[in-house]
Amino acid sequence: MSKYEFLLRISMLGHKRMGCFERISLCFSNGLPNNINDVSLLLDKLGLSKTVQEQFFQTSYLHFEPVLDWLATPYPAKYLIAYCDSDYPILLKQISSPPPLLFVMGNKQLLHSPQIAMVGSREFSEYGAQWGRYFASELAINGLTVTSGLALGLDAICHRGALEVSGNTIAVLGSGLAQITPRSNVRLANDILAQNGAIISEFYPFEKARSEYFPRRNRIISGLSLGTFVVEASEKSGSLITARYALEQNRDVFALPGDIDNQNSHGTHYLIKQGAYLVTEPTDILEHYSGFLSTIERQSDFDNQESNSVLYPDIFAVIHHQPIPVDTIASLVNLPIPELTIKLLDMEIAGLIITVTGGYIRNRTRTAQDTVR
Repeated sequence: MSKYEFLLRISMLGHKRMGCFERISLCFSNGLPNNINDVSLLLDKLGLSKTVQEQFFQTSYLHFEPVLDWLATPYPAKYLIAYCDSDYPILLKQISSPPPLLFVMGNKQLLHSPQIAMVGSREFSEYGAQWGRYFASELAINGLTVTSGLALGLDAICHRGALEVSGNTIAVLGSGLAQITPRSNVRLANDILAQNGAIISEFYPFEKARSEYFPRRNRIISGLSLGTFVVEASEKSGSLITARYALEQNRDVFALPGDIDNQNSHGTHYLIKQGAYLVTEPTDILEHYSGFLSTIERQSDFDNQESNSVLYPDIFAVIHHQPIPVDTIASLVNLPIPELTIKLLDMEIAGLIITVTGGYIRNRTRTAQDTVR
């Protein structure tokens, strides 16, 4: 059985699937092999009962064949990334309901890049369009991947803003990847792929968009990102759903103020009143993540300046500017807590991280100094 078919079958086991994926990641640190010769033996190894194993096999192969054929087509590059895979984005694993599967077209490595979610109204104003494009281009050119929903309006404008400066952008769909929605943005989707971007979805490739899919899509947009930036939104805008998910996921929320007479600013003003960061220029966001971005730059220079390498980079990569508990870090880096605690102490002594209520965060003072250097 192919790896992809195996993962698709596991994903159909209902509430048992996430436990299976977690056990797979423990059994295969480098991921499942592309072909599984003895499926029954592996299912036994995963601790599945005979009843669950029967459920695993009961769906006909014909159900999966169209998906597997789609994944096999050569252009654009297509991938199926499961929760148990090493390619699964670390930040997305931290949310309360991570998608068990991600279908990806294009550059899957972008999923691990520092991302800023940019969202806004479909019925945008000239003000929103101007500043959405400007902020997207400035954030992208300075190293942040712009992640949005390929929707009409400001989502599309933000994707375009990133592409115009040859920056990175990711589109998250509320449909399958073979059913790009809205159809008017198919050209934009093709441009994203042509410029080494990525388009992703948790839905099977041929699944058509439904209204209930878009809120689910929004949790992935915010879950992939360090923070969510709402450019323009009315009080009933779907963008506020993304902002709410970001707050629930312990991520930053940014909002652009606007004209008090503009209904499309009422949502962003509400967010600011609730404690969102007020943004008036790109540096408001870039400085917020300066430590993270400077770390990426130093890491990219590793071959030339080995002395600049970060202590325990795998651990440092999962610690950001929101507190993360030690047990969560341990599960993400697959280390026992006693061993992890020693390494965290080393990182504290080195000035990379600090202890706060709720866990660990990066030391902004240290990373800001590194940026100045």
